[in-house]
Amino acid sequence: MIIIGGGASGLMCASTAGQRGRRVLVLDSSNKVGKKILMSGGGRCNFTNLFVTPENYLSANPHFCISALNRYTQWDFIALVEKHRIAYHERKHGELFCDDSAKDILNLLLNECERGLVTIKTQCDIQSIQTIDTVTPPTNNARFKLETNLGQFSAESLVVASGGLSIPTMGATGFGYLIARQFGHHVLPTRAGLVPFMFSDSFKAISERLSGLALEVNLSHDNTTFTENILFTHRGLSGPAALQLSNYWSLGESIHINLFPEHDMDTWLKQQKQQHPKSLLRTLLSEKLAKSLVLELQTLLWPDHADTAMAHIPDVVLERIANNLNTWSQKPSGTEGYRTAEVTLGGVDTTELSSKTMESKKQKGLFFIGEVMDVTGWLGGFNFQWAWSCGHAAGMFV
Repeated sequence: MIIIGGGASGLMCASTAGQRGRRVLVLDSSNKVGKKILMSGGGRCNFTNLFVTPENYLSANPHFCISALNRYTQWDFIALVEKHRIAYHERKHGELFCDDSAKDILNLLLNECERGLVTIKTQCDIQSIQTIDTVTPPTNNARFKLETNLGQFSAESLVVASGGLSIPTMGATGFGYLIARQFGHHVLPTRAGLVPFMFSDSFKAISERLSGLALEVNLSHDNTTFTENILFTHRGLSGPAALQLSNYWSLGESIHINLFPEHDMDTWLKQQKQQHPKSLLRTLLSEKLAKSLVLELQTLLWPDHADTAMAHIPDVVLERIANNLNTWSQKPSGTEGYRTAEVTLGGVDTTELSSKTMESKKQKGLFFIGEVMDVTGWLGGFNFQWAWSCGHAAGMFV
């Protein structure tokens, strides 16, 4: 069997199949495998999450991921990590990271591949893929023939684990989608996911002035809300909450920032008016928010009352300010796109794949795993867990 792509899902599939006794060849176009693993989690690899559920995944076919996630769980991968004596720790929301380096996870996968006698070839550019019965009589059960810069290869099974379009500087291309279309598969529209928001209006200038400031908020869009940090940048908003929400946002839509998730600010401001009648509003808010942000908000929301004591600010003005503090609405001009996106939304239509084996329903022996498929996880280790689960599912059957 041949696996196209030496990322997380490809190496997981390779080690699983190899240890079942299959002869496995991994072909990767870059100069070394697992590049995205090495850069993930700030170099510490958020390799899974303690609280994995199907609800943590986006897909046009939402039930597709259930089978694979149930058959190879986060606990299975954690057991593998512990078997390799990799030290790890839990951060918020059940995120698990290596104590030392993401290299530990890549080395785990490479060691498991070595146990399965897997062959890995890098800097391999695939020029064409054909089914053998269309060019020559089948031999040795081979079904696929690949022409590459390293020569010709043939195999009974072909697994496409070539990833999506995110972070093209790491070698990402749309090659997997071309293969899918070649064999008659529908590819759902793709877009950047887990990606920072950009702005082109007055909020961009505010973001530039506040660049580097992080704070925990409720960030929402329609019925989806994430309570996490946002980070102001020179282009707009980043941070976990922004990245998470980007998966649910479409161009032209607004997002809503609740700067005080734990307070009804209408009630709180009126209490402050009674308890601190001589104080300025910016003084009271600066006890809860960075002074730089409070000054920006003052310019926006209460410039005419900047130096007015609380006792003299009309309740109707406080109500308007409170509404903005709890629902500060902004309209992004876009996202930073694939350049900085952690994942690709959309991809190979999973209704045309087996949820148990990841095999194509259109071409026997053809499998799709990982980011090339229309399954996208939340930030926090969910995409790696999908790579382990779907890679294992295919590896047990291929």
